[in-house]
Amino acid sequence: MTHGIITAALAGFGTGLSLIVAIGAQNAFVLRQGARRHAVLAVVAICAVSDAALIALGVAGVGAFVTTWPAALTAVGIAGGGFLICYGILAARRVLRPVPGAALTTEGGTRTGRRAAVLTCLAMTWLNPHVYLDTVLLLGSLAADRGDLRWAFGIGAGLASLTWFSTLGYGARLLSGLLSRPSAWRVLDGLVAATMVTMGGLLLARA
Repeated sequence: MTHGIITAALAGFGTGLSLIVAIGAQNAFVLRQGARRHAVLAVVAICAVSDAALIALGVAGVGAFVTTWPAALTAVGIAGGGFLICYGILAARRVLRPVPGAALTTEGGTRTGRRAAVLTCLAMTWLNPHVYLDTVLLLGSLAADRGDLRWAFGIGAGLASLTWFSTLGYGARLLSGLLSRPSAWRVLDGLVAATMVTMGGLLLARA
């Protein structure tokens, strides 16, 4: 049982990390705040806690739904698997055809107050529809596929979020140079593509 819990948690960690590292405004904002050493703790906490809350909502909601209606697991598996494969294909496309200027930058912009930084981070997190797709729907459906181990999967995904945002925020001084290179994001996108397509294929096979 312990081995199953650890395996589910690691699967959740890997899947969550693959989703979180995708280039986006939220990551760029956390990186900039970290590079400037301004309101880093508040920004990291908002991102990590928000993700944890949404993941928990997805695990609880989707998990309870498939428990009361087992046939929904097949439908969720097909939908989630298809979404993962499409997500992976898009990541692979970015590897082959990088988007100009897609690398994260820390230059530009003014040093905003703590209140403004917090409000901006909240808006980027809760007003982004992709956040709900990734956490509530996608991670929720993948967790539901784990059955009784779905919460271990969810905890792993939450830890991935905390690890990533903490690393991005507090390691920004060291990471900013690397993450400003498009080639670094091509490598990350390659890993994301491989992970998503594999997970999607396994989910479809189980469904």
